[in-house]
Amino acid sequence: MRKMEANEISKKVKSLFLKANFQIGKDVLAALERAFKQEKSKVGQDALKMIIDNHRLAAAEELAICQDTGLAVLFIEVGQDVCIINGDYVEAINKGVEEAYREGYLRKSVVADPVFDRKNTTTNTPAFIYTDIVPGDKIKITVLPKGFGSENMSALAMLTAAHGAKGILDFLVATVRKAGPNPCPPTVIGVGIGGTADQAMVIAKKATARPLGEHNANPRYAQLEEEALARINQLGIGPAGLGGNTTALAVHIDYLPTHIAGMPVAVNVCCHAARHASAEL
Repeated sequence: MRKMEANEISKKVKSLFLKANFQIGKDVLAALERAFKQEKSKVGQDALKMIIDNHRLAAAEELAICQDTGLAVLFIEVGQDVCIINGDYVEAINKGVEEAYREGYLRKSVVADPVFDRKNTTTNTPAFIYTDIVPGDKIKITVLPKGFGSENMSALAMLTAAHGAKGILDFLVATVRKAGPNPCPPTVIGVGIGGTADQAMVIAKKATARPLGEHNANPRYAQLEEEALARINQLGIGPAGLGGNTTALAVHIDYLPTHIAGMPVAVNVCCHAARHASAEL
């Protein structure tokens, strides 16, 4: 059994949220640069150039990529042979989030009561934590500072088997069309199929953190990703919603077994920043 100090988790969570808010992944930057070369609209090209320049400046100056520094979402794989000592697991994570947002001068965007008081917690906590217990003696942490311009455009459909792949594609494209410029395109679209309604939403969100250019290992779902991306980029929404052939950079689909009577389909929309960072302890 490996012992791990709760404070180690706090420090790593802090560093990952600072990294994610200041610097996009190389895969995302490469995708934006490819999109710039392939964009047919002059206005769309100009928008992409500004987006790319913004990302480079944020990384160089250690400034937030966007003023919406997001809810703190974490996907954590905890090895079953790890024993966390000298602190509470959830409290350690929230401490790391709070320190990152305070010391990095990142906007705190969490309200404790979603309906009535809507009072800011002033710490950007509580974090939203999804934990899986896995074999081994390590902890892998993936953080997603999820902005809500894009999150608000997410959707769920409880389809049936009769809808098939065509029904999934139609729902996905309709969701992106309805979102229009609101999620700050070009976007990364995460899609979760199967499981239950709540599980589909979770795997859709997690799918947005997959490296761009990496398809689902199942060739049928990989083909579905390509078809979805092609249809989305034919919508003409374009970078920043100004028109063009780059509405999305990627579509990432994941799936789970489900009940014979249903086929939940969740769409999680992520802005062009696609902020995430991972590390293993």
